[in-house]
Amino acid sequence: MVAAVFLFAILDATAKWLGQSYAPVQIVFFQHFFGLIPVAVLVWRSGGFAALRTRRPFAHALRGGLLFASMLLFYTALRGLPLAEAIAVSFTLPLYITALSGPLLGEAVGVRRWVAVIIGFLGALIMVRPGTEAFRPEALLVLTSAFIAALAMLLTRWLTRSETDVALVTHTTLIAGLASVPFASLAWQAPSAGDLGLFVLVGIAGGSAAYLMVVAYRNAPAAVVAPFDYSSLIWATVFGWILWRESPEPAVWIGGAIVVAAGVYITRREMALGRSAREMSR
Repeated sequence: MVAAVFLFAILDATAKWLGQSYAPVQIVFFQHFFGLIPVAVLVWRSGGFAALRTRRPFAHALRGGLLFASMLLFYTALRGLPLAEAIAVSFTLPLYITALSGPLLGEAVGVRRWVAVIIGFLGALIMVRPGTEAFRPEALLVLTSAFIAALAMLLTRWLTRSETDVALVTHTTLIAGLASVPFASLAWQAPSAGDLGLFVLVGIAGGSAAYLMVVAYRNAPAAVVAPFDYSSLIWATVFGWILWRESPEPAVWIGGAIVVAAGVYITRREMALGRSAREMSR
């Protein structure tokens, strides 16, 4: 999980760098085009194309479309937001998942987790600072991106009941890549040789990170793995300072800490309730 988070941080920093010269949708396209390289390795290690069989092609198409929209919004926001701030605001993703799991999946969400969700969104407000001179409209794009990604993650929960991890990663890469083609063709700009190398880096980093995350969640409880995702804020701060001399404002650290604390509590609470349910069923 630590390696996956590090690779995702490289992906985000490279996407922000490329976003100064190329349309965000072109970055999304290359991410998934070159992301097929690690995905092909994953398919080969899993026994070939037989692992890609699915009974829910339309659900995969919807999931891929949602993730395409989420990434497009996030990369657009990176053009105007410091890297660490964008990453910190994106930590609202698990809050959305918890809030939506009840109405969309019929999962019970107790009072404690609802309180954590509310506190987490208060932390997001501290970071976004609406109505002040520090407010950046791009932060709303990140919040929207996190909401759409939460819908995709909830759909993933449903798909995992019948689909393999290999099928989920592969179909998402293919569908999100195909969805970007018509839009990328309208804003296409031929990359230089150096930038093409960065696009390759984006694809390999993104595909490899997705694979490593699958391995992490397959071999360890979510309550152990998930908190390491928040270490991306450290990497984002380091890359942001090295590449653009960005330094997060105090409000970002304070609000980010609140959102992280809420997310960790929700994850551990869900795992504790899951253990209790299993023990009662014995």
